[in-house]
Amino acid sequence: MIVAGFGFNTQASAESVADALAQHAVTPDAVATLEEKAGALRVLAKDLDVPVLPVSRDVAAAQTTVTRSKRSTAEKGTPSVAEATALAAAGPGATLIGPRTISNDRMATCAIAQGPET
Repeated sequence: MIVAGFGFNTQASAESVADALAQHAVTPDAVATLEEKAGALRVLAKDLDVPVLPVSRDVAAAQTTVTRSKRSTAEKGTPSVAEATALAAAGPGATLIGPRTISNDRMATCAIAQGPET
């Protein structure tokens, strides 16, 4: 399974999130973010015809991420919401596919993870 994980601020638009994903050359099987923001991904998920997989802060915090944002760690409990939610939603043994991307307006980030079963 390939999952696109997203981190975004409250001012991010659907276009911001789509732009962050568009920078990856992959179509995900699902999209993911923290539980409290999962509703904001409904438009993108509907456009892609994939499910939204909400991830709890505790599960996200347990993931090992490449990016180390002090702000994200302080505010969300994980150094990269995009990377952590992608890894968590893709399942045990998932790995990141390339670096996370940042939307052109800098409101959203996207990371892609692939689980052991595709």
